[in-house]
Amino acid sequence: MTGAQERPLRADAARNRARVLDVATEVFTTRGVGVPTEEIARAAGVGVGTVFRHFPTKEALLEAVMVRRLEAIAAMTAQLAAQADPAEAFFACFRLVVEQSAGKNEFAQALAAAGVDVHASLHEPTREIQTRLAGLLSEAQQAGVVRPELRLPELLALLVGAGAMLEQLGTDPAARERIFEVVFDGLRPR
Repeated sequence: MTGAQERPLRADAARNRARVLDVATEVFTTRGVGVPTEEIARAAGVGVGTVFRHFPTKEALLEAVMVRRLEAIAAMTAQLAAQADPAEAFFACFRLVVEQSAGKNEFAQALAAAGVDVHASLHEPTREIQTRLAGLLSEAQQAGVVRPELRLPELLALLVGAGAMLEQLGTDPAARERIFEVVFDGLRPR
């Protein structure tokens, strides 16, 4: 990290950075990662120089968006785990992770194509999410609401697979809900 990045941002600069990240998250998620940085700046109401001051490359912006999304998922997972019973928390978190993974592969591919080590840059928030999921899985199994033989690697594979299924379905809410029903039924003990 450079000295400039370690200094706290002025309030207006912090607001601009947050606004750029908000807009970039929305635009990249809904329109894809091919949207030019200039459009992000325009939509955020800032100059392109402001975007590049905070994110020197488009890849740095994409990486920041991905890290932010994963950190938000981790925070929401922690909140659900603290506020819900084990069954509700487990299934709500499963749904959350799948729904929030939309477009993640496109982000990762764009970053990898630019030479960014995606696994290294996303390691910490990914590890936090996996730790929380492991705890939720254990609690749900102890409560008897999830199959006892299911392990974390299998759960992670199911999350990835369910995310891919939802991408194939598009925006049909009834079909998406049926996918969750089928997967959740398979996760419950026999």
